[in-house]
Amino acid sequence: MPPPPPRVDEIAATGFQRAAGDYERGRPGYPAEAVERMRQEIGIEADQTVVDLAAGTGKLTRRLVELLPAAVIAVEPIAGMRAQLERVLPGVTVLDGTAEQIPLADGAAHAVFVAQAFHWFRVSEAAAEIARVLDVDGALAIVRNQEVESGTAPAVTAALTLVRERVHHPSSPRHRTWREELERTRLFEPFHEWTVDNHVTQDIETFRHRIASRSYIGAMDHDQRARLLDDVQAALERHGIRPGESFAVPTVTRVIWARARRSR
Repeated sequence: MPPPPPRVDEIAATGFQRAAGDYERGRPGYPAEAVERMRQEIGIEADQTVVDLAAGTGKLTRRLVELLPAAVIAVEPIAGMRAQLERVLPGVTVLDGTAEQIPLADGAAHAVFVAQAFHWFRVSEAAAEIARVLDVDGALAIVRNQEVESGTAPAVTAALTLVRERVHHPSSPRHRTWREELERTRLFEPFHEWTVDNHVTQDIETFRHRIASRSYIGAMDHDQRARLLDDVQAALERHGIRPGESFAVPTVTRVIWARARRSR
């Protein structure tokens, strides 16, 4: 009999545990417009519960707490991430759990939000578990911040190109396939999709943390990781960005969402 799959992908578990501080310091937050639009489209009320699944350090959680009338529960499997989340949001319920084993009762949530994490899930198991914890009108919302590489930000494009060329990204295939896998489960109605601009400004230090927060970089050998981050900084400086100087990192927030099928 084959051994059970790991609770969390090994690269994700190692990288995010090591990089939890970088994640908190370097990852951008989410625009209020995206959360407010989701509140209206899903229909989230004060007597309901929403879940931030794979909540990380609470980058999305804090927006949900700020803008939604409902109770917010964060679920995160990695201890280092939970520690950061509990530090910044001490009043929020934070549970140890995974997408495949959510520590909530059937129908406990009206919405499950997932930010930057769905590609790490075992999709069919996670979809069934998310559908289980959603109430009869409940919805899944998948939220992603994505850098926009364009001619308006050559320094950012150069830095991101360097990272792509130097580092193997083990979850790249999952980025391409998770949505097809999710739709094949037929546990959710057809997905709605839209994007909003996310106006992100960073400096070299916070951008270094942003790159360092990627799981596959957090999992690297310490010296290799340090050299890569130094080279990222050098790429920015070659394009005229000085330490301490703010610069725009063109970013959009992409949302896809759907209600669970009532016949599930």
